[in-house]
Amino acid sequence: MSYPEYPRPRYHGDKGEVNAVFRPADAPPDVSSPGGSTHYLATNESTGGEFGLYKMELGARSAGARTHFHKTMSESFYILSGELELYNGEKWVTGREGDFLYVPVGGLHAFKNVTDEPMSMLMLFSPGAPREEYFERVAEMTQRGGEELKHFRIRHDSYFVEDFEPGEE
Repeated sequence: MSYPEYPRPRYHGDKGEVNAVFRPADAPPDVSSPGGSTHYLATNESTGGEFGLYKMELGARSAGARTHFHKTMSESFYILSGELELYNGEKWVTGREGDFLYVPVGGLHAFKNVTDEPMSMLMLFSPGAPREEYFERVAEMTQRGGEELKHFRIRHDSYFVEDFEPGEE
């Protein structure tokens, strides 16, 4: 059996470096809103664009995100606690603790918490993208609506399928 080759080295030293980043579990969320909170575990900046990893906590009956896709990055969801309805491009599936959904570039997806309990998940974007402004301003921009919201979403590689909601064909 042959295995794929490793990528080319990007570090060319012979002694290694002290450059790890630690974030304690009790660090406060970076963004809080009535619907939940987001913790910036690894940002585009901190990983040199390799990936972005975020812990998101959604409150009970939280709307999440409507059907959309990304043109530059994949998105993955790993459920830490509770339940989350995930749209995989074909149908809604219920994600529970330990469940994982990978959405390749261009893949339709959506998520929402329809339960009476909060939930938490990890969201991984690859390659990394500067998602922090999106998380910090999406609620404000959604309230503004219109062309301003559309341009905000496009600038953040989020293409929403406004006229289609899964299961409502």
